[in-house]
Amino acid sequence: MIRYGYKLAAEGFAPGELVRQAELAEQSGFDFVEISDHFHPWLDSQGHSPFAWSVLGSIAAKTTRLGLATGVTCPTVRYHPAVIAQAAATLALLSDGRFTLGVGSGERLNEHVVGRGFPAVAERQDLLREAIEIIRLLWSGGYHSYRGEYLALEDARVFDLPDELPVIAVAAGGPDAAELAAELGDGMFGTEPKPELLETYRAAGGVGPRYGEVGLAWAETEEAAVRSAFETSRWSLTGWKVMSELPNPANFEAAAEVVRPEDVANAMPCGPDVAKHLDAIRRYEEVGYDHVVLMNNGPDPDGFMDFFANELKPRLSPSA
Repeated sequence: MIRYGYKLAAEGFAPGELVRQAELAEQSGFDFVEISDHFHPWLDSQGHSPFAWSVLGSIAAKTTRLGLATGVTCPTVRYHPAVIAQAAATLALLSDGRFTLGVGSGERLNEHVVGRGFPAVAERQDLLREAIEIIRLLWSGGYHSYRGEYLALEDARVFDLPDELPVIAVAAGGPDAAELAAELGDGMFGTEPKPELLETYRAAGGVGPRYGEVGLAWAETEEAAVRSAFETSRWSLTGWKVMSELPNPANFEAAAEVVRPEDVANAMPCGPDVAKHLDAIRRYEEVGYDHVVLMNNGPDPDGFMDFFANELKPRLSPSA
């Protein structure tokens, strides 16, 4: 069965509004919500970036069946993995087992703020490997120490552990990360419908859930949808090599100056046409994603929820 999620865009909304949207997502029939874990927004015009873990705790208290996930947390620079191991275990308990820990190698935008620099790609993957090993170690119970090439743990124990540990879904933008997701993760997280990523994940022994994030923009008119997506999400067309390296929203403003509204319209379905949105979603399903996250870049979250409940969901694959 395929499960459908709603992306909580923490860069675009205040914390209380994100909690309200999560409650509405549950009422609208979404299976789970996923939240970005950033220190900065991508663009100053987005205007927000609350602490994702506090927002998730509030959502856990105000929902009953809705799954929760980070999409994704970087447990290596801004956070030490021991902190994430403790935070994820606590959230799993508070949500009665509804939490999935999505992890990735991060972006300079968020990680440079603690003054430790931001390493090159190869080192970031090694850091992520060590971080997952530390989280697993702490989740095994008891006191543990660890000394890797980059990260260390000294005589630490997470006292409050759930009976069923959270799923760890590892973000994969390329084959090395897909192999890491199969080796050390319980699932994989992707943002593009690339069949080769899923093929690599499966070939490396990956059998867990596959989370795929679909960008779209709903509004009552195509023009309104394109305008909103351009204002808030044009940065996403700069490509991962840019997205992972720039340090501040002002840099993304500059990098995205070459992006035009028509580029955004070509990159994602915009407007009220249900067929266009279904086609984008099905591309992810066809390559093998079984947890499909909808990232609405349109101007009206409530209208999008109605659109999902009344137009999209009845036409989608039935969820468990």
